[in-house]
Amino acid sequence: MATDLDRLYGCTAKPSSVLNFIFMSIANMARKMLISTSSSKAENTGKWKLTDHLRFMVMLISWLMLWVLRFFMDLFSCSMISSPDYHLGGSSSVRRFQLSPYSSSATEEALPSCGSSLDLILRNRVDVDGLAVKALVKALTHVLALLNEIPASSRKYQYTMAMADQIMEDNARHGHSAVLHVNRLALASSFTRTSALLYRCLQVQTSPSGDYGDSWHLRAIKAIPFGSCIASYMKAITMFLNAAFSWFDTATTLFQRRDYNLLWVTNKLRCYGDVNEALVQWSLASGLASLSLNASPRVQGSIVKISAFLFRELTRKDLEIARQVKFRLLVLWTPLFCHASNGHAYPILTSFQMAEIERAMDEVISNSPAMEQEFILTTWLENYVVSVSDWPNLGLAYDRWCQSTREMVHH
Repeated sequence: MATDLDRLYGCTAKPSSVLNFIFMSIANMARKMLISTSSSKAENTGKWKLTDHLRFMVMLISWLMLWVLRFFMDLFSCSMISSPDYHLGGSSSVRRFQLSPYSSSATEEALPSCGSSLDLILRNRVDVDGLAVKALVKALTHVLALLNEIPASSRKYQYTMAMADQIMEDNARHGHSAVLHVNRLALASSFTRTSALLYRCLQVQTSPSGDYGDSWHLRAIKAIPFGSCIASYMKAITMFLNAAFSWFDTATTLFQRRDYNLLWVTNKLRCYGDVNEALVQWSLASGLASLSLNASPRVQGSIVKISAFLFRELTRKDLEIARQVKFRLLVLWTPLFCHASNGHAYPILTSFQMAEIERAMDEVISNSPAMEQEFILTTWLENYVVSVSDWPNLGLAYDRWCQSTREMVHH
């Protein structure tokens, strides 16, 4: 079962097929070396030759690598066990769902404790409604989780996306507020899950290669005889495996579907009236914003598109957005706007879109308190002057803030 689906139902994620292949290959090699060393020792009752010593050292290293791989496979599997409630919409979303008037617990408290058969029928009816809503949430969350596991180039990806669209459209046509809440709850959960997966992928891609020397298992190996040689060998193998996994898994497959999924989910949240949830989550994604500065140009482009889409929502008159959310969005994502590549190889936004985002940023800044304006514009300036990009140019907003500050001194 795929990782996200395992976590959705509270199951332990299984190791990848690549790790299983490496594990079995090393196990077979170590087994053959053990048999070869044992037979050599039985035939030669005297001193070992140099080749016997080398064969024995290779066997020990192979078994040690086998144990390390087994340890990490178990560790990664255990770290992915989590509560299924979190993946049904995050803690805040689950609380909203549980406190809604459509859940069975809420309705049981709301209905009077009467012994009449009419009250019993109504109570059973509400229980059925609450279970039906929960079943719809699980079904839609399940389908949205599958989108993170299917390659974007696969025809089954389009089939799964069409299925999710159909479920959400049918829920919207139904018209009941509880059924409409299903779309918002599942999409908010998908946004949280996909952005977390994207963050973990960026962590793997941008992790420095020199972080393995201080790990506890290498220090323990160095304490045994010939441990320094074995530790150096294991460090090189670990660096190679990390680079291979980062290149083949993260840089190609994962980003191709997860950044696109996030943009698609964001658009659906807007369509079904809950883009505020995406704005709040994006304003709290400080780790993702920091790692995106060192990401590849293609990944930066996708994240810039998501940020630009959300920035355009900041000036909507029919949307109530907290001032703190607007402030955090501008502080977190303005540096990426300045540093992201926007050349001919990776065109991110059109000239019209860039002008639209600049106007939205300028409007938000102009309506913010003076201290918040100073912090936002200082953050913009220190990133803008060291980047090769001329966008976003908030020079007019900076001049306006300087002028308003002078007037405050004058008065």
